[in-house]
Amino acid sequence: MLWKEALLDAQKVTELNPSSYLGYSLKHAALHGAQRYDEAVQAYQDMLSKLNAPDNETQIIDAQLDNAPLRVLDTTTGLLCDREMQICTFKTSTEYKELVSSTIMHRDIQMKRIEEVAMSYFRYVMLSHRWEDGEPLLQDIQGKVIYELDPVGDIKKLQSFCKTTRDLGYHWAWSDTCCIDKNIDVKLQASLKSMFACRILLPSSKPGALARSAWNTRGWTVQEFLVSKVIIFYQKDWTLYLDDRTPNHKDSVAIMQELEDVTGIDRRAVVAFRPGMRDAREKLQWASTCITTLQEDIAYSLFGVFGIRLHVDYTEKKQNALGRLLQEIIAQSGDITALDWVGKSSEFNSCLPADITLYEAPPRKLSSPSEEEIQSSVSSLRDDTQSVDNWSVPESPLCNSPVAQTGSIYSDLDSRALRLIVCLGQPFSAFLLARQRNGEFKRIASEHDIIARVKDMASISYLMDMRTLEVL
Repeated sequence: MLWKEALLDAQKVTELNPSSYLGYSLKHAALHGAQRYDEAVQAYQDMLSKLNAPDNETQIIDAQLDNAPLRVLDTTTGLLCDREMQICTFKTSTEYKELVSSTIMHRDIQMKRIEEVAMSYFRYVMLSHRWEDGEPLLQDIQGKVIYELDPVGDIKKLQSFCKTTRDLGYHWAWSDTCCIDKNIDVKLQASLKSMFACRILLPSSKPGALARSAWNTRGWTVQEFLVSKVIIFYQKDWTLYLDDRTPNHKDSVAIMQELEDVTGIDRRAVVAFRPGMRDAREKLQWASTCITTLQEDIAYSLFGVFGIRLHVDYTEKKQNALGRLLQEIIAQSGDITALDWVGKSSEFNSCLPADITLYEAPPRKLSSPSEEEIQSSVSSLRDDTQSVDNWSVPESPLCNSPVAQTGSIYSDLDSRALRLIVCLGQPFSAFLLARQRNGEFKRIASEHDIIARVKDMASISYLMDMRTLEVL
């Protein structure tokens, strides 16, 4: 309780050596202890000027906002805020003043503490919903307090969303209808890239009818409920869905099971989801039945799922947007399962599908022969094949191990060469390429899975004779 005396001591130190940071450090400590945070922060800034220290908090705040939307709604004031206003609001908050004041002389702790507070403060809640007629747009709420608007139609929905978000303890709320300027492509692109950073999902749904809700059919909702760390489902009257008071509905077995039943997405995959290229074919299947109002959005809505950042261009065709996405997935991951489809080829690239719906059918799985069956086939092939010495077998991806080998077939009954012939005797998935006049290859699209195998195993004397495959 001696802060006043400590403050007098600090002032004496400053008078004795005005160029030293020590007096300002002591002044800060005294003011902070007295909970005079505004003055403590000023003393801290004075101390930094003596130390020539950088303003670390600004750098950290900018980093926290890198993946945040360009505009959000302040749940306290009801105003739409851009990033500059968000930062100003933060720097006038009690959280910021206490933060700066309490981390004065501990540089390592300071950086970590600022990051934690900034991360918590700038968290935002996202409204996932189906658009209806009369949704408030950016120009309808810009410069206005949403809580003061006439609570009719979708304005009431927006007001209820912001109030619910505020009651949950979040400073910021985001709704795609009014937080994106759709007239400016660059800002729209930045907003789309940031959408996967949402924390809580608040869909509109009829009581007891989540599985029948049109929300499940929308393209953007796949990204929204997968990538969000925390999701909470509400009904139209803003009561909790199924009256489930689990803090995170991703932990609700009943709700996740219902979602799995209607979407086909394993509830364990939803809970453990991380954006990335892994299991690309399965993720494309998840989105294959979804629809979007704008045709290009079926590709754009998956950027967050795959952790991809590509430019957005609503003048391009759907096939081009999807083609760019699939091309990037294959290029970055090396995963070629995106080529596993049947149907019409894309104008963007003949190896890619014209529509995401072609991924709806799961990949065809061909059973591999057991080791006992392989050995039996090798023995049978040995009996039916002439003895041939000194022939070599190239390495092939069709067998489990490299097959380069020279020697007599009869001298090694377990030779990899014979095993390769047996492997080629089994059906395997394939797609056909035709050489064009200009020398390039083009995929021949098929309405059915293409399965190939060696046409006549009995006539094979040399591996190099296996030039003809029969398409089934």
